[in-house]
Amino acid sequence: ARMAVQVAILPSPRCLFDDPIQICVVGLLPQQAVTLRARLLDESGELFQAHARYRASSSGELDLARSPALGGSYSGVEPMGLLWSLQSEQLYKRLAKRNVLTPFCVDLEVYDGHGDMSQLLGKCTNERRFLGEGVKRISVREGRLKATLFLPPGSGPFPGLIDLYGSGGGLVEYRASLLASRGFVTLALAYMAFEDLPAMPQVLELSYFEAAVNFLQKQQQVKDTGIGVLGLSKGADLALSMATFLPGIKAAVSVSGSGFNSFVPLRGDGFTVPPHPYDLGRIKYESGLADFRDILDDHRDPETWSCRIPLEKSLAKFLFLSGLDDANWKSELYCQDAVQRLQQHGRKVEFYSYSGAGHLLEPPYFPLCQASMHKVLGLFVRWGGQRREHAKAQEDAWRRIQAFFWQHL
Repeated sequence: ARMAVQVAILPSPRCLFDDPIQICVVGLLPQQAVTLRARLLDESGELFQAHARYRASSSGELDLARSPALGGSYSGVEPMGLLWSLQSEQLYKRLAKRNVLTPFCVDLEVYDGHGDMSQLLGKCTNERRFLGEGVKRISVREGRLKATLFLPPGSGPFPGLIDLYGSGGGLVEYRASLLASRGFVTLALAYMAFEDLPAMPQVLELSYFEAAVNFLQKQQQVKDTGIGVLGLSKGADLALSMATFLPGIKAAVSVSGSGFNSFVPLRGDGFTVPPHPYDLGRIKYESGLADFRDILDDHRDPETWSCRIPLEKSLAKFLFLSGLDDANWKSELYCQDAVQRLQQHGRKVEFYSYSGAGHLLEPPYFPLCQASMHKVLGLFVRWGGQRREHAKAQEDAWRRIQAFFWQHL
């Protein structure tokens, strides 16, 4: 009697969300044609799926690290393809994690043949967590601060990070929780569109971000060698501003950002950095999706230079990351501008751009979201990216972000 078909996840069916896994199937017939399917229900009950067609080896085994997919959601040898190619039936849905205390569960199923998926041969579930063993999640409402603190297990001291998301606002925790699981004390910081923080603030106060730095520096588990800050999109220019105007910041990472202040004035002690001039009338719409790339006045025009963040005055180290297929923002161009300014002042800068990557460079294995609803603007917004290239970029960027912070903190 032939053994039952088994789907195995190595090294373990339970892992962190950013962990790669090895997916193997045993007990198939030699050269058997099969279809593998991944299914994930997000917290709102939205179903994300991916599938790929394979052929078993002569010994009736399948190892996604070695066997090429023959079509489906992707093709070729892609050990993690079933995860990064997940897609919702509904257009323009972004897979995001709101409650980091629960895992995402991915059902991996193997079906007979390359046609209809009527005969299920075997399945198992991959539990992908956002909190490593022993990581603590602490809600922070201190003074004006609205944040969540994540502490790795043990007394440390650990490098301290502040994590900022973009103009969609809210308190986004999943990147911070994963970074804490990798050994950083991480503060996920809300700054707009959350609780009583306005969706579109008239002005952002530098003192708010300074309070976050002071709060983090006071934590016993945090090393006293300086704080790191990581920002995506609008959060990226805020990260650069913090590194420039606040003495405690030692290292800053800008993901899909710009070297000037965007959209909201930033008020410091005795100065204000105005937002770069823009005109929402220049939004382009394609199939109902908004493209913001042309809304800004020319950043090379000296008239706009009062909006620049004077990065060259900062003593921090900088890492810039951008996708060359960003359909939301000219992040590559704006990054190059910031990098050139720093280089002109004799500063060494790390800068990586990824062909085929879109605006939303997330932790690895989050599937590409090419467009979704922008909560603050109430518009469907284009983000860009090609699935496979974007997935590879996310893996590389995540590795670089962590290596950069370990090196400088």
